[in-house]
Amino acid sequence: MKKIISLLLVFTFGLSSCEKDDICDANTPTTPRLVITFYDADNPTVLQNVKNLMVIGKDEPAGIIFNKTATDTAKYLANGSTISIPLKTNAETTTYTFVLDSQNDNPAAINTDEITFNYTHQDLYVSRACGFKTIFELSPFSNTPPITRPFVQTDTDGNGLWMQEVFVINPKIETENETHIKVFF
Repeated sequence: MKKIISLLLVFTFGLSSCEKDDICDANTPTTPRLVITFYDADNPTVLQNVKNLMVIGKDEPAGIIFNKTATDTAKYLANGSTISIPLKTNAETTTYTFVLDSQNDNPAAINTDEITFNYTHQDLYVSRACGFKTIFELSPFSNTPPITRPFVQTDTDGNGLWMQEVFVINPKIETENETHIKVFF
């Protein structure tokens, strides 16, 4: 009987010393994406929806998935006034091609611009369960050597820049709760 009681005590104390599982809470902030908001170039205070915007990372086979529940082609398309795109955590530049009206039957109506974002990054420890997250800061404008820019914009298809003006609103990318870049088109 004493052996059974001793065994039960050892078993009870053994269970009480177990730690809870390390699970990262879904509400824990993770590496933020770059938030871009689109505005009407003729009326700069008015948000403007992009139409069938496809964003493709340089050297990537497919575009960024904006809608996981859509059909295969539609999941790569954005149709709104705000998008969020990831920056590389292991580099100091990320290049994207922005294809406006990418599903248009008339190839002349499709317009493609490329932007290379320049930034610094820092890894921050979140917790044992969540690991690290990376925060970014877009490079400041500087005309003195070494010349730096937060982004470089290029017309890649010869149709002219569809993104007429691009402004950095918040160079520190620490959350996804605010716009970092405003684009007027």
